Amino acid sequence: MNPYPVIWFILVAILYAGFFVLDGFDMGVGMLLPFLGKDETSRRMMVNSIGPHWDGNEVWLIVAGGATFAAFPQWYATLFSGFYLPLFLILVALIIRGVAFEFRGKDENPKWKSFWDWSACLGSFIAAFLIGVAFSNILRGVPIDQKMQYVGGFFNLLNPFAIFGGVIFVLLFVLNGANYLVIRTGEPIDEKAKKLTGQLWLVVCLFVLVFGALVQVFAGKSGWLGWYSMVFFLACAAAILVSGFAQKQQKGGWTFIWMSVSILLFTFGIFAWLYPNVMISSINSLNNLTIWNASSGIKTLQIMTVVALIFVPIVLIYQGWSYWLLRKKITGDKESLHY
Repeated sequence: MNPYPVIWFILVAILYAGFFVLDGFDMGVGMLLPFLGKDETSRRMMVNSIGPHWDGNEVWLIVAGGATFAAFPQWYATLFSGFYLPLFLILVALIIRGVAFEFRGKDENPKWKSFWDWSACLGSFIAAFLIGVAFSNILRGVPIDQKMQYVGGFFNLLNPFAIFGGVIFVLLFVLNGANYLVIRTGEPIDEKAKKLTGQLWLVVCLFVLVFGALVQVFAGKSGWLGWYSMVFFLACAAAILVSGFAQKQQKGGWTFIWMSVSILLFTFGIFAWLYPNVMISSINSLNNLTIWNASSGIKTLQIMTVVALIFVPIVLIYQGWSYWLLRKKITGDKESLHY
């Protein structure tokens, strides 16, 4: 058996998980910007906490999309043609968010700053929500015919299960964004974020458990590891509980770490349900796209594996180093606020 499709399925899952953790807290901070930042200094503190990192974190999505294209071209073709409009809206939302972070400081007019702060908030919310909608639909199954082509419409994607999945992603990202602010900002933002995490963590835990149960009932026919997905969702909920208890003990670093672990487990639960499928057909399970019928040739996958083994560790070391260098808490000192 050719092991490379399995290896690349796991690598794609890891890339998306990395994006959800890293750019997830960026989106969470963006969504919280107008609500926790009640004055200009507070909002600048929030933006500066993610300012040096958000564009680097977004690269994980680009790499995940590129890996999908190279390793599973048929998956990429069906996904990006069938989900064209929501994926386009995600791209627009991410662009608006990035522009907002850079443009808000170009004019001192309060209305100008308020416009871009709300743009960052809405851009972050739309991106997070639609990412959840997209992945929930992949779980639920979409109309794919025998030619591996999506034959549904945009409104097929706006079903109750997918909308609930979108809400889950928003809640996970908001909670992790608040946890990030606790460890990266000083007063008054850290105290406000700490209060929010105390209010949210149990709610998010319950929502994750409900989503895990709904997956077992409403998602498309699972593959070989389908029932193991619930193990990941239960572990995700447990990690959120541990994160909540760490927050009560004023251990901000562990709170953030355990919440990040929960998002990793949540993502792995999604991919565990799918395996060995990459897209489930709601018309006929024979039309499912799998890691076998959607993958590139073995030579392509072999070359990609060698390249990944060389460069992925370098990227991880560099990104970890950048976070270590910029680990100092953001304060209200205006001379240190660059955004």
